[in-house]
Amino acid sequence: MQPRLDFYKANPRAVKALLALEEQIGKSSLEKSLAELVRLRASQINGCAFCVDMHTTDARKGGETDRRLATVVAWRETPFFTDRERAALEWTEAVTLVSHEHVPDSVWEAVKPHFSDEEIVDLTLLVSAINSWNRIAIAFRKMPA
Repeated sequence: MQPRLDFYKANPRAVKALLALEEQIGKSSLEKSLAELVRLRASQINGCAFCVDMHTTDARKGGETDRRLATVVAWRETPFFTDRERAALEWTEAVTLVSHEHVPDSVWEAVKPHFSDEEIVDLTLLVSAINSWNRIAIAFRKMPA
């Protein structure tokens, strides 16, 4: 598969807008390790090879273990994630797959005890951002290096 377009070069202003969003997310109180798990899970769902590779690498650099990274795809069936991480991963799946069930009340009820209102907004912004990156990378066939 060949890349279609270098979107960084084709429209740097658009990329700058997404990077500003990432900067805002970076200022949030969400743990960096949690943010990488969220990015990885959304990228797995969307099938974005570039982003899966990037966020696996970034998570490892941040101290994440290979065991946890290998089981993010099956997080429900492992004991390796905290309740807060599980709530974030469930929220990530629901928001990423919003057309399936429109983020069910059960998922909302599961995330509320683990995150403040501000953090839920930040978490949702994070999920929205990675979904945007996934769609851009997939559309233009951005390849892992």
